[in-house]
Amino acid sequence: MNRPMLTALLTIGLAQSLKVPIKKIQTDQWEWDTLLETGGMPSSHSAGVTALATYVALERGVSSVDFALSTVFGLIVMYDAQGIRRQTGELTIKVNEMNADLERMAGDSHAKQSEKRSVKLRERLGHQPEEVVGGALLGLITGGISYALTGRRKKKSFIF
Repeated sequence: MNRPMLTALLTIGLAQSLKVPIKKIQTDQWEWDTLLETGGMPSSHSAGVTALATYVALERGVSSVDFALSTVFGLIVMYDAQGIRRQTGELTIKVNEMNADLERMAGDSHAKQSEKRSVKLRERLGHQPEEVVGGALLGLITGGISYALTGRRKKKSFIF
C-alpha cells in the first residue's frame, strides 16, 4: 500500500467534504454541489500536497530527495491554485458580466435568441490565500496523523 498517496487522496476528499458545512455557515444554505467544485475553503489542492509532503518528511526526513520533490510540487500547486487559477476566475467573471451587458444593450428579442446559444462560463476556479493556508494546515494535520497511525518512528534526526 502506498500510504503517502492514500493519505494525500483521503485528505483531498476530507477537504472537499469540509467545504459543504463551511459553505452552510457562510451562506446559511446547504450547497451539496460544493463537493465537486474547485475553489472554496479549505483548498483541497493545498491540503493534498501538504499532507503528502508532511508524511514524506516524517517518513524519509526533510533532507531526502522525496521530500524535496513533494515540497516543490506542492509549492507549485499552491501557487497555481491561488495565483493563476484565481486570476482566471476573476477574468471569467468579467467576461460573463460583459456578455450580460451586451445582451441587455442588444434588446429583448436578441437576448432571448442569444440566451439559447450563450453558456455562462464557470467563475469559481481559484482560491483566496487564506483558503490555501487553510488547506495547508489541514494537510499538516492529516499527514502527521496518518504517519503517527503507522506506528513507525524515524530513528535518525528529523532534520538531517
